[in-house]
Amino acid sequence: MAPGTPEKDAAAHGGSPRDGAPAELVRDLRAAVRGAVEFDATARALTTMDASNYRRVPLGVVAPRDADDIAAALAVCRAHRVPVVPRGGGTSIAGQATGTGVVLDLTRHLRSIVELDPGSRTAVVQPGVVLDDLRAAAAPHGLTFGPDPSTHSRCTVGGMIGNNSCGSHSVAWGTTADNVHALTVARYGGGTLRLAPGAEGPAGLRELTASHLALLRTGFPGLPRRISGYALDALLPERGADTARAFCGSEGTLGVVTEATLRLVEAPAARALAVLGYADESAAAEAAPGLLPHHPLTVEGMAADLVSEPAGLPRGAAWLFVETGGATPAEARAHAERIARAAAGGAVDTAVVTDPAGQRALWRIREDASGTATRMPDGSEAWPGWEDCAVPPARLGPYLRDFRALLTEHGLRGTPYGHFGDGCIHVRIDFDLLTGDGVARFRRFSEELASLVVAHGGSLSGEHGDGQARAELLPRMYGDELVALFGRFKDLWDPDGGMNPGILARPARLDENLRFEVLPKQPVDVAFGYPHDGGDFSAAVRRCVGVAKCRTKEAAGPSVMCPSFRATGEEAHSTRGRARLLHEMLAGTAGGVITDGWRSTEVRDALDLCLSCKGCRSDCPVGVDMATYKAEFLHHHYRHRLRPAAHYAMGWLPRWLRLASPFAGALNALARVRPLAALAKRLAGIAPERGIPVLARETFTRWLNRRWGKGTFILSNDQVAVVWPDTFTEHLSPEVGRAAVRVLEATGRKALPAGRGLCCGLTYVSTGQLTRARTVMRRTLKRLGGMLGDPVIVLEPSCAATLRNDLPELLPDDPRAAELAASVHTLAEYLEKYAPDWRPPRLDRPVTGQTHCHQHAVLGDGADRRLRERAGLKGELTGGCCGLAGNFGFERGHWEVSVACAEDQLLPAVRDAPPDAEVLADGFSCRTQLAQLGGVRGRHLAEVLAEGLDPGAPPPDPRSSVAGGA
Repeated sequence: MAPGTPEKDAAAHGGSPRDGAPAELVRDLRAAVRGAVEFDATARALTTMDASNYRRVPLGVVAPRDADDIAAALAVCRAHRVPVVPRGGGTSIAGQATGTGVVLDLTRHLRSIVELDPGSRTAVVQPGVVLDDLRAAAAPHGLTFGPDPSTHSRCTVGGMIGNNSCGSHSVAWGTTADNVHALTVARYGGGTLRLAPGAEGPAGLRELTASHLALLRTGFPGLPRRISGYALDALLPERGADTARAFCGSEGTLGVVTEATLRLVEAPAARALAVLGYADESAAAEAAPGLLPHHPLTVEGMAADLVSEPAGLPRGAAWLFVETGGATPAEARAHAERIARAAAGGAVDTAVVTDPAGQRALWRIREDASGTATRMPDGSEAWPGWEDCAVPPARLGPYLRDFRALLTEHGLRGTPYGHFGDGCIHVRIDFDLLTGDGVARFRRFSEELASLVVAHGGSLSGEHGDGQARAELLPRMYGDELVALFGRFKDLWDPDGGMNPGILARPARLDENLRFEVLPKQPVDVAFGYPHDGGDFSAAVRRCVGVAKCRTKEAAGPSVMCPSFRATGEEAHSTRGRARLLHEMLAGTAGGVITDGWRSTEVRDALDLCLSCKGCRSDCPVGVDMATYKAEFLHHHYRHRLRPAAHYAMGWLPRWLRLASPFAGALNALARVRPLAALAKRLAGIAPERGIPVLARETFTRWLNRRWGKGTFILSNDQVAVVWPDTFTEHLSPEVGRAAVRVLEATGRKALPAGRGLCCGLTYVSTGQLTRARTVMRRTLKRLGGMLGDPVIVLEPSCAATLRNDLPELLPDDPRAAELAASVHTLAEYLEKYAPDWRPPRLDRPVTGQTHCHQHAVLGDGADRRLRERAGLKGELTGGCCGLAGNFGFERGHWEVSVACAEDQLLPAVRDAPPDAEVLADGFSCRTQLAQLGGVRGRHLAEVLAEGLDPGAPPPDPRSSVAGGA
């Protein structure tokens, strides 16, 4: 490494950048590059980490618009001796997508599919193309791109080339390198190269190969998932001297791909899934090689400790997912059944799944494993680092037994899963990466595991690359002579040492640059209890490991996460981006990019477009709960400070509505006077485009009390249904409450309000007024009195979610909070549990609409689905978020994002529904959004059921069997 190179400069800085970027560098980049040049704290904080254990802080981020921009950025960085790291989706697990100089964000603009030729089965793409977009473009031609890592909905082709990614179908279609025809690569030192079989690489490459033929022919293990190191054996003449293949897996250390020509494969017209259950993971591993002669598309393995709900899985403690293809569904099924029969001797149980929805549900379990595995069954954290070792498939069973023994020897735990058909195992291990002793054990284990993998003839990396996690240990696999050759190979491509220094060649130590080093050593003082993270906010933020499921452009099925990212496409407005900013905020003066703590404007601005939909709580594989983190942040950020007007207007909504209720008629009339309404919205911080909801002239509880009079009734518990008078049902949509009462009467129950002046605290929580929220919650618990513990029906899903989730987390030491949370039921849950024999009216009509995001995330909608089915309401509700989301869509500055969220799924679903479809929307926000944006009246399920009840049949007499009635 020559003096003064970027590689040496980075080493001199200990892996961290200078306090600020040189002004000349920023000036020259902005003059040379047409794309964005961002050296602010937000841009840097968003790119400090990938999905690994590592963290390197860049000087800044450049988002080039095209290949010329890439070349210009590289030239400027070389002139300033600043290193560069190309970055795609940022889902790398070994640390190679982090860097200390300038990060090239290739996802923002370089997303074009330049050409797709079905005849030659090739596609020409830019590096920022997301894999699923390529697959979608190829699908109409019956084609697909074979490699498919579990991050296929957000990983980029450039990143796949950099890591030589594989995925579950590699037993059929190989690695990315197997499917690359040619590459165009920009070099740090200037110029571009066109790489392909037989094409020239950099000067001196042919001579380097010719002088080491024997070493190249004998130094590489022969196994399907050998990803570690540089693929120098691809340069052998008998292998076509394939410079493109040799470049694959170079992890951004040789150059920047500006265009790739890829081979496509024929996609089976139909698929089936044979799921094979085994007694344990070793039995499954030993069975996997025997299935390969049947030519499956996948042979994936997973054990029971990664499955929270084994629905759809056959009996067993470990499973193989064996996918088959065929020209017809019958052919695919027959193929799967042959495999199931072949496995029957060793399998405990088998199942063949042909239903596409059933297959997707099962695959979702497997794809989410990379996130699910970050938590052990007892909730303790587990980390990558030895995520994807690979051994010959025939050695997988013995290797797993030895691996388990090594874990035990070191007092560690892990949950293996992965590509059993290729001998590749993913595992996250409960390393202690927070203390010196824990990090030392991490190093010892890593060294011993590397030796164990090599003893079984394996590769340290079988999919995700070496990065910083394993490159230091490559001499154990390849020997010193071949590793030295790796260094010479890099120098031919990158003589100035500017491409991703510290990775692969002359790597940093595996226990340097750990992302946990900068976090607080003691728990941060917070308002929420964080029961799943030991009360530690830092641990909650650490949940985000960067797998970036939140960065998908389309919500899959009922998924909600992350509506703001889908609306803006910006990393800062993804769940991962916000978690990264919080991480840097917590790091603070210990080395973080954001140094003003809870007062950070960068974090505040990123959280501003978080809808608090709670979708990440359920849809994020690791359960990041950004809605709670946002409330926590706002609580501290505005403590003893003036808040935005909307926080006072919308946050204190329950109080204002109670005060306004006696004057509802007059206020409604005034709201129809446009100048007055505009002034009120301006003062309240409400978006001028929003309409002001109409106040009910009679509240729900006033109607209910008037309905039953003032007499005292003595009823048994099975005659009474307690209804929570939430703010929205009480003051804005009492018709929902009245409909629920009608339904409850039909079951023979008298509906009674839970009490007067009750409030769950939702609006205070969502605006981060947590001190006030706790006061309101305690007052509510006190007012419940003797009703505490009785089952309570909560009609507004967001209020039910607040009572079930936020209440006990804000009052963790109050047993009444847990008692109330446990008693909360949706209407459907209550009917299913307490009136199981009641038959709802048969409506027999299609439905459309949206499952409330809080119901999806916190409450679940199983009971609602079953109730709809019994009532003959057919069809599925969409996922996503309506975009109004309580106060969010009303706040000034949120209109465009609110509309974009509604247009993501809800409004298109309603437009595409048949004319007679019932539009269901249990949330007041959802109904308001439908009315204001779509001109459609959505209805609560209670309203639809109530309308279907026979109006001629009198309700059961609520006073029957009543003693002492007045």
